[in-house]
Amino acid sequence: MTPLDHSAAVAAETARFVGAVRAADPATPVPTTPGWTLADLVRHAGSVQRWFTVLLRQGIQQPPTSRDVDLKLPEQVEAYPDWLAEAVAEAGETFAATDLDAPMWAWGADQHARFWVRRMLFETLVHRVDAELALGGKADIAPDLAADGVDEFLTNLPYASFFAPGTAKLRAEDRSIRFTRTDGDGTWLVRLRPDGFGLAPAGEATPAGEATPADATISASAADLLLLLYGRIDHTSAAVTVEGDEALPALWFANSAF
Repeated sequence: MTPLDHSAAVAAETARFVGAVRAADPATPVPTTPGWTLADLVRHAGSVQRWFTVLLRQGIQQPPTSRDVDLKLPEQVEAYPDWLAEAVAEAGETFAATDLDAPMWAWGADQHARFWVRRMLFETLVHRVDAELALGGKADIAPDLAADGVDEFLTNLPYASFFAPGTAKLRAEDRSIRFTRTDGDGTWLVRLRPDGFGLAPAGEATPAGEATPADATISASAADLLLLLYGRIDHTSAAVTVEGDEALPALWFANSAF
């Protein structure tokens, strides 16, 4: 997918999620989401998909005043995988019937309908990984898809304070953290200021044409960067390299839970 087809990726990630959990014990614990079982994980993913689908159908222009949605949740947890498959089918029909470039309210940076498709994608992808890890699999994420997920996370995190209150502590006196992908092109510079934080424009450079130096640099493959940002691995992991001021990554990961 070049450029990435977020609608198609939602369908592919959900199909993989459903395939992973269909024959699994719904009571299986999910270590990456402590306290949750596979049933909880699937119910959450399907509920999010149905909620976002309703928002897209309504094409809302203001923050919603209610989250009441007919989830059509089956009584038996064993039916949850099929229910998730039905949710993504409904989502796909809505994507096809919607102008995804149309203006629409969103809680993040991109005030267009497409925001919700991209957000649904990475919500689904991360929980697909949670399910596969819980069942003894590996965290397999296509590199370019993972890089897009890193970008989506860092772009929208400054807007997430209403459900990620720790982000209010991501403040500093003009400090910066660079996240660098080691398996392809991709670097993201986050600036922390006394009044907030945010992602610097792509390609920001010094007058000499070299990448703007950062106070701390965190490097990993695109997949590991994505898992790191979502708290699925720790920044002390062997898969991650941290250089520079170690206090900045500590500050970031203590307060950036999404």
